Amino acid sequence: MLYHLLYPLSDSIRLFNVFRYITFRTAGAVVTALLLSLLLGPWFIRTLRRLSVGQNIREVGPETHQVKAGTPTMGGLLILFALLSSTLLWANLTNPFVWLTVGVTAIYGLIGFWDDFIKVRKHRNLGLTSRGKALLQALVAGGVAVLLLSKPEVFHLEPVLTFPFFKNLSLDLGWLYVPFVMVVLVGASNAVNLTDGLDGLAIGSTLIAAATYAIFTYVTGHAVVASYLQLTTVPGVGEVTVFCGALVGASLGFLWFNSHPAEVFMGDVGSLALGAGIGIVAVLTRQELVLVLVGGLFVMEAGSVILQVTSYKLFGRRIFKMAPIHHHFELKGWAEPKIIVRFWILAVLFALLGLSTLKLR
Repeated sequence: MLYHLLYPLSDSIRLFNVFRYITFRTAGAVVTALLLSLLLGPWFIRTLRRLSVGQNIREVGPETHQVKAGTPTMGGLLILFALLSSTLLWANLTNPFVWLTVGVTAIYGLIGFWDDFIKVRKHRNLGLTSRGKALLQALVAGGVAVLLLSKPEVFHLEPVLTFPFFKNLSLDLGWLYVPFVMVVLVGASNAVNLTDGLDGLAIGSTLIAAATYAIFTYVTGHAVVASYLQLTTVPGVGEVTVFCGALVGASLGFLWFNSHPAEVFMGDVGSLALGAGIGIVAVLTRQELVLVLVGGLFVMEAGSVILQVTSYKLFGRRIFKMAPIHHHFELKGWAEPKIIVRFWILAVLFALLGLSTLKLR
């Protein structure tokens, strides 16, 4: 919005020329989202408490988590408000990549909101059935994939999979691109959801992934830099850097209240939306496989659940004391803050590994 209001005035007031630059507007989005979160957070938490929107804790979870029962949940609404407001305020609203990213994030947020609403209303830990939730996520992801394939003149995307570390290796997926995008979006969304089990763990890891993909979106949309780094240029996708910046700011602001001991939880309305937001950014920048590296912590969390379930069904034995893996370390006696910080360190290392693919080709 500010881009459209103020940049046209640059002919008469040179100062407004700064709105031309994505880097400036990204910085503005970071600060705006952070301030919105910090300023609205206390009122938002009080409102959730007044409405008795409290978290229900699983009986099968660690006993230490029972003290968290009643902590306000659905804090993802605060994240989404700060994220989407800041993006729309600072981004070029004629850019289709921005609207697609905002739309996917918002729709997955609605799915999460529906799930959280059922939990709160019925005072239980289970909302939508896992099958119903997965179906809704898959339908949205499939629609996005079909849209990308049917509008190559708009999104400048081909159904080609590129491989990190290999500059000349690619695979034309054809219509297999549709299920591939579905796996990326649904997988990323649920991986963040599974990571959201300790105070600040998911939002801190999301912050790291968002900051990393801000770099990818900027260089992928910059023809000169992309050519130098031997990346496939995607004209227009650089504007999504503003979205990534807003996500960094909103995550920082929410972490202020979600750090241990948490005053509010994000709920599925936050985790499903944030995972989908990062997933769609990976798709639009054609860096889907790099997401496995950048989001390595999310992969580790989701992978631990898959291994646990598979091992138990096939052999009747559990690999971990409890899955996701952060609960395993809790039951081994690690303090919650220690697990969180150590997992953040892992997230940073995974992000650096992902960034290394920019040059190692």
